[in-house]
Amino acid sequence: MDSAPAKRRKLGHSQDGAEVALESAATTGISRSRAFVLEAEELLDSVRLDYAAAFDGADGLLHRIKESIEAIKPHDAVSLAEAAAKLEKKHKLKVPFPGPRPQESSNYKAAFAKPAQFNVVGSYVSQTMIKTQKGHAADMVIVLPSEILQEKDYLDLRYFYKRAYYLAVVSSALRKTLANDAQLSYEYLNDNPLCPVLAIQPNASGKDKSAEKAPLDYRIRIIPCAPDGFFPKAKLHLGAALVRKGREGDSAAAQPTPFYNSALVADSCFLSYLKVLRQAEKKCRSFKNACMLGRIWLQQRGFGGDISQGGFGHFEWAVLLALLLQGGENKALSASLSGTQLFKALIQFLSVTNFAEKPCVFGPAKQDLDSQIESGPILYDSARQLNIAFKMGSWSAALLHQHAKWTRSLLSDTGADQFNPTFILKSDVPSYSFDLVARLNHDGKLNETVTDSRGSSWQLGSKVYRVLRRALADRELGERARLIHVQTAGYSSWPLTEAPKTQQEAPLEIGILFDPINMARTVDRGPSAGPSAEEQEECDRFRRFWGDKSELRRFERDTIRETLIWSSTTPFDLCEEIMRYVLRSHLRIGQLHDEITVHGDSLPAMLDLKPADTAVYNVAKKAFSTFERDIRDLDDLPLRSGPRPLDCVISFEASGKWPESLAAIQRTKIAFLLMIGNLLETSKPGEITTHVGLEEAKFDTENLAFLDVIYESGPSFRLRVHSDLEETLLERQVKDKTAEQYLRQRATTLLATFRRLFTNLPLHNQYISTSATRFPALSPTIRLVKHWFNAHKLSSHFTPELIELLVLHVFLTPYPWDAPSSPNTAFLRVLLFLSRWDWRSEPLILDTSSGELTPADRATITTRLEAWRKIDPNMHHTVLFVSTTQEPSGVAWTTLDGQPTPSKVVAARMTALAKSASKLVREQGIVNLDCRRFKNLDERTGQTPLPLAQHPAEVFLEHLSEAYSGPLVFFRGGVEDRTIGAIWNPGMQRRAFRINLPGSYKPVVGGKKKSEDEDMDGEEEELVDVNREAILAEIARIGGDLVERIEVKGA
Repeated sequence: MDSAPAKRRKLGHSQDGAEVALESAATTGISRSRAFVLEAEELLDSVRLDYAAAFDGADGLLHRIKESIEAIKPHDAVSLAEAAAKLEKKHKLKVPFPGPRPQESSNYKAAFAKPAQFNVVGSYVSQTMIKTQKGHAADMVIVLPSEILQEKDYLDLRYFYKRAYYLAVVSSALRKTLANDAQLSYEYLNDNPLCPVLAIQPNASGKDKSAEKAPLDYRIRIIPCAPDGFFPKAKLHLGAALVRKGREGDSAAAQPTPFYNSALVADSCFLSYLKVLRQAEKKCRSFKNACMLGRIWLQQRGFGGDISQGGFGHFEWAVLLALLLQGGENKALSASLSGTQLFKALIQFLSVTNFAEKPCVFGPAKQDLDSQIESGPILYDSARQLNIAFKMGSWSAALLHQHAKWTRSLLSDTGADQFNPTFILKSDVPSYSFDLVARLNHDGKLNETVTDSRGSSWQLGSKVYRVLRRALADRELGERARLIHVQTAGYSSWPLTEAPKTQQEAPLEIGILFDPINMARTVDRGPSAGPSAEEQEECDRFRRFWGDKSELRRFERDTIRETLIWSSTTPFDLCEEIMRYVLRSHLRIGQLHDEITVHGDSLPAMLDLKPADTAVYNVAKKAFSTFERDIRDLDDLPLRSGPRPLDCVISFEASGKWPESLAAIQRTKIAFLLMIGNLLETSKPGEITTHVGLEEAKFDTENLAFLDVIYESGPSFRLRVHSDLEETLLERQVKDKTAEQYLRQRATTLLATFRRLFTNLPLHNQYISTSATRFPALSPTIRLVKHWFNAHKLSSHFTPELIELLVLHVFLTPYPWDAPSSPNTAFLRVLLFLSRWDWRSEPLILDTSSGELTPADRATITTRLEAWRKIDPNMHHTVLFVSTTQEPSGVAWTTLDGQPTPSKVVAARMTALAKSASKLVREQGIVNLDCRRFKNLDERTGQTPLPLAQHPAEVFLEHLSEAYSGPLVFFRGGVEDRTIGAIWNPGMQRRAFRINLPGSYKPVVGGKKKSEDEDMDGEEEELVDVNREAILAEIARIGGDLVERIEVKGA
């Protein structure tokens, strides 16, 4: 199930357990599982309600409601149509009949009598509500007396008609009683159009809502229900056809009505399930905590008890947990488990149980449930003969199952943060969960059927799901989609004086999660067109579904198959093409262009990502292979090369002939580069041009030169020579305690640069290349994220390798989802991660060796960051801390030449921009995002620079950063960006004059303050401020003709 055993004693119950915990904490810190328990307990304490304060006055109001209902005058049975008309005319309210309304000519009778029983049920009784849930309500059920019902009322909506009339009578009485104290309205119970209820919203008490213990804006719901056992449940089985009259006439309807039947059974089970839950609370002390954790988990994933929220909410979670605690047929949980253990156990159960594929039955089933699975998910409670999952669609059951699998994977990953993705992070935003999101503007195109009145939106969603599942999730063709989800519209409340609300005409939202391998398939091979009757039947069924798209094709071994040929090339376009085709063919949706709107490919389109990119990359790899072969073919050159495309490292075989001097080694490298260039030009005359370039080196002990090799056919490479003796000499200088401190510091910087160039970069490139094969969406996502950094002019502060690691993180640790399978989804998750990453106190740790990073290693990395923060609290030397398995120091990718990249100011700017983008996605849902939407400056790009020359803007930026790194923070985008942005450093404020100020300052007119220096005896000091005009003038003078103009924003 998880890392913790199913049955265990708490560590605090035995001395041995406490010693083990203390020893573990002393060696590796608190374990992930223990930390998860502690964080969950803290979360429960923070969300637990003070019911006396939150529901102030609720008990008194419930008593008033009960007394008012008991005082209603009963009346004998009269015609239902006549009784409803009289009530509506007298009290000026509407009876919330479910559709279709009973005909005036019907002989249905209606009566009113005192309720047989009153009971408060739900989370108000069990006290398992939380502060952050969407709405707070106390549910009071009133049991209809059996004398006003008839045995056959389970047929043809008769019970629900009488229930609606009974509710209207109660509403008319309560409206008089509570006229000055509350607002009354109708609403559907869990979006079920068969079950309207009365919602009573108490008027504001006038107390301060901001106070910690202020009352909530709660409501009380009056729920009429049937007496338990009144209707014979044997006749309410899932396969029964209980609605026998059509909406337009009286023709018999032979189709089963599973939703109607389950709704009727559920309406009589309120009190029996109240007993089940109370028994579970008494049996298991941790039951309530597990229910509250389950409520949070479901809420963060968008699940609720309403049909539009998936039909699986807190009630279903609590009942399922209670049934598992009861046991039976190997479905048993121990009552001694803690709340977090019960939560994990139920997650484990949901991860291996898909109610939409196979019925899940508690107790001996008295009916054939396997034959009913096509009608919807089945979670059957035999004792009460109720399908608990009757409000769920097949898509919501699949989504619940998938989320449980993802959470189980998270909880079994000892290296990941288990708490935040499980309970804190909202994972119901479609852009983060699905690779393609489509909106169908149906406009009531398909009305609901007679048998299952869940609304036109739900009925259309069911048909759309069946068609798309057949097209995209067919196992015989190879599943293109791992998950298909349909989001239907819900119902809102309405006044007592109006007729029942129709379903909101909101677009139907479809989310599709790709299988990254199968979705890219352009040819589908169907059944074989053989001579047997079985093969012919398969082919006929295939052609009936695919229509004209199906054609016969011959494949290897002369097999002839039904075949589908698709014209699109990318996974996203293929999915859209298939979806539009099948919906137009089977449901006549999409014939108009605006009927289907598809989202999810706008960002990759900005970079024109396409399959041809792979071919271009392969050409570059082939060119490098040719270059490597040319190098190796040179005579008398003992090489072993470690390639990095375009930038290359040449490593000679181990030799003792290298000089024992760093400066001499650098000059020897230049000699080798000159020799290699001459040999290449001699061996390939007319094909290769070479020249040696000089690095911008400050010292003669660092790398001084490189060799540029240009092929006439186009490819070009930059070579640098690696000497293993150089690293040894640098290490020796670092450890030499007799040397001057500045020499040791210089050697430390040079050693870090050496290892980054000759050791870390080749390993990094190799791992990224391997990961790009493992995750098809990784490479285009990296390009998208780099484009985002370019658009915000942050690229000059971030190394490309650091950006690649930031992207790789969401693939290696994708929780609470699975690894992204499309660039658009991955890009948005990267932004979400950047917006939430607290880099001031949390290191970014990437396990790039598939589990080799132990908890002790992670604890060591965290301790190293804490040590850095104590040494450098202002983060002048280390800002971001990014560690990998191969490079655990954390600063290799975030420090260049001893300076942090990025700085603290730039890192904060990155976080702010990512938060803005994530907020847009969260608030507006699916939008065609454009990176340029958040650009701070206008984009001005020039012509493509020479392939090997350093761009003038880049050289200019280096000089500006060196000269004005104090008062200004500079920003620049990609290679072709000719605009340099800058902000005034907020840390450079008005200050007292002193020598060696970091930049140009000017006196402040009338600005003086008393000195804080004791030696100056309170003398006044001159105040100075940054001389912005002079600095800008200096920049213009240094740039000369290179600077076109300088724009000052907000001046």
